[in-house]
Amino acid sequence: MSVPGGSEGSTITVRGRKGTMSVRSGAQVTSVLSTEQIQRTGEGNIAGALNRVTGLSLVGGGYVYVRGLGDRYSLALLNGSPLPSPEPLKRVVPLDLFPTNVVASALVQKSYSVNFPGEFGGGVINLTTRAIPTEAFLTIGGGISGDTETTGNLGYTYYGSKSDWTGYDNGNRDIPSEMAAYLASGDRISSGTVDTKKIASQLVNGRNALVQRWPELPVNFTASISAGKPFELENGATLGVIAAAGYSNKWTTRDSVNQNSLSSDLADIESNFQRVTTDNRVVTNGLFGLSLVNGDTKIRWTNFYVHDTIKHTRLSLGQRHGTNVDYMQQDTAWYERQLANTQVVGEFKPTDKLSLNARASYAETKRESPGELFFEYARTNADADLFGKYFVNRLNNGNSGDATISYSDLNERLMSGSFDARYKLTPGIALSAGIDLTDTRRESSRRDFQFQAPNTFPGGVDMFRPDYLLEPAVINNFGVVMIETNEGNPAFLATLKTDAAFLKLDGDLSDAWKFDAGLRYEHAKQDVSPVQVFTTPGASLAATHLDENYILPAATLTWQVNADAQLRINASKTLARPQFRELIYQFYFDPESNRAYRGNPLLVDSQLTNAEVRYEWYFAPGQRATIAGFVKQIENPIESYVSGDDFTTSFANAPKADLYGFEAEVLKYYEIPAWLPGHGGELWNDRRIIASANYTYSKSSLSVDEDDKTYAFAVSSTRATDFFRDGSPMTGQSEHIANIELGIESQDHLSQQTLMINYASKRATSRGLANSGQPDIFEYPGLRVDFVARQGVTVHGRELEVKFEARNLTGQKYEEYQKSGDNRVDINSYKLGTVFSLSLQSKF
Repeated sequence: MSVPGGSEGSTITVRGRKGTMSVRSGAQVTSVLSTEQIQRTGEGNIAGALNRVTGLSLVGGGYVYVRGLGDRYSLALLNGSPLPSPEPLKRVVPLDLFPTNVVASALVQKSYSVNFPGEFGGGVINLTTRAIPTEAFLTIGGGISGDTETTGNLGYTYYGSKSDWTGYDNGNRDIPSEMAAYLASGDRISSGTVDTKKIASQLVNGRNALVQRWPELPVNFTASISAGKPFELENGATLGVIAAAGYSNKWTTRDSVNQNSLSSDLADIESNFQRVTTDNRVVTNGLFGLSLVNGDTKIRWTNFYVHDTIKHTRLSLGQRHGTNVDYMQQDTAWYERQLANTQVVGEFKPTDKLSLNARASYAETKRESPGELFFEYARTNADADLFGKYFVNRLNNGNSGDATISYSDLNERLMSGSFDARYKLTPGIALSAGIDLTDTRRESSRRDFQFQAPNTFPGGVDMFRPDYLLEPAVINNFGVVMIETNEGNPAFLATLKTDAAFLKLDGDLSDAWKFDAGLRYEHAKQDVSPVQVFTTPGASLAATHLDENYILPAATLTWQVNADAQLRINASKTLARPQFRELIYQFYFDPESNRAYRGNPLLVDSQLTNAEVRYEWYFAPGQRATIAGFVKQIENPIESYVSGDDFTTSFANAPKADLYGFEAEVLKYYEIPAWLPGHGGELWNDRRIIASANYTYSKSSLSVDEDDKTYAFAVSSTRATDFFRDGSPMTGQSEHIANIELGIESQDHLSQQTLMINYASKRATSRGLANSGQPDIFEYPGLRVDFVARQGVTVHGRELEVKFEARNLTGQKYEEYQKSGDNRVDINSYKLGTVFSLSLQSKF
């Protein structure tokens, strides 16, 4: 179907994993973002656009939560095929990797049907890329943006390499020869046979450790190009070719407050830091697709690539342990993510009664972080101390070390294939059957090293800046050495293999009643185990072996109340598996959340029982009002908690959890009111008002009894009450989520002005410090107001689209905190700023 205001090549095919589906006629509860709706939001990536869908909330920039359930309860597909994640902490791919210029539509299904994978706790999000264009086109665009907290203000950076603006390193960050030789040798530094001075002498220099002030950070900019053309073949078939590429360069500075407390009432602050972080994010992407349509036969080959890099620089100043000693910290890092996917999809219809679908996909993700550097200098502020007024780095202070360097690497590949058939038994009833196979393999490693100097390390030298402090002359003259702080489990191999089959019936029981019911059998084998990297292996029990079989039923009954309204009832059983990183007993520091993580190999699968009732009223073409109620019971939900003096976040299975709620949505168009000035004239000609609103209320609570057990690796306690409190909300769940869109648009040409209001109430991000009586840690997304205006103009016969955006007009800041009475601890809080952007796109 063609889309008013959409660009060429944005033909929409709304399709679930198998079979066609639309909001009204589909058997399940679905929401669809068309090209028109995606463009109206003005968002640069699909995660931001999905944030406007009923019951969905955006967490961490790229992860979409469905009805308050965490990202582990959501399933993301690209053209019906699963994708691997480039994130160490996730098995779910972050949706902010997908620019809106390559996505034609996004389907969100919230009620389970057995043709989808069983890992369907909250819902599935299926992104459909652009396919056969209706006519040849070439579109070129670009834009600039800035925000009030970053652009033109002070920030920090480091040199890195001259190619950093591309998001690709030119070789400056390659592992130095001595370190590379050590990593390949299989030797242990603790054996005493490794010359660490030679290794250390090559690691730190002015390119990677010298932080520079940037008085006025530059504006952000983007560029994109897309093209497509249909070809009519001699046999009557149509061959479509489409290609797209994009580039964006964005700067973000966060001035955050990071605090922690060990006390149950939060009265005493254990650490209190102010951290200024500047991230330069560079994203490049590309899409190439071929589609062949010949009658009822459709074959589609899609290739997608995205490369996402963050150049990270941070300076911190604060105090710890209730003393007046000042600590100054410096971090520099380079996080490089990449996703590449190729897939082939075939749809065939041998007879009027039989339809066949087949799909195969191969995807790879990578994440590299070469040479993450951390330095900490201390100032005692003591008059008796000769150097009490100066910051010094003794290279031997504390467990974390005054100077560390880390190398981390992640590679994941995912192969999947599926085949299904649908046969019409009668004109009103059809039988469907299919199989799904997936094979995921992830290799993850992290090598952490600490620089250490002897007690004879002289004063004065310890005041050197990082690149001088660890230059070869200092290392060799004063005996600076290195230790590896994680020789136990530095690398892991994780695999997940699933094979599944489903059988279902759907059709009409009468003119007023429709049904969709089936069973899915799913077998999964998930293994996570340490990889031997040293020639002298050490004993480790940090392994996971899960081998489970499930029978998952699902049924939906739809009653056509009248010509404009229908009622749906759905019930199902689904599951949620632990993510790889949650199972890996390996230290990982996330600079975004400013939090350390360590997995738990003893996690098990979560099982969900789901039910939903939804009433839908389609009172006019393209307009609707819906209301739905839902309930979920979860066995062994996976929840995060904090433990230890270093406030490390880990994971454990809570005994049970319940979630219930309701959601409402309305979408309506209005004629321009007569009382507006100029009514009936050219200004308001062919225009209409669009108004949409949705609201979701959801309530969750953990069920924890005194005799309940839970298991965490290397933790002696098995009492669930030492980790969780009865009645606490599930992590990631906001009780209230609301969206309002008010806009004016032309029905004949491109002209849209849209005001968007989004609100999400506070949600728990983690339990408080384990076995301490602390309150949970919450974040507060709050109220956000955005404005987007798109206008089509013609200049010298050329079609142009001008877009203006103003984001976060309320200046809503990010807040993550704990609160007990009048005592508050800001875990991670900072201002976000208001973002303004202007872009131009031209069609040729």
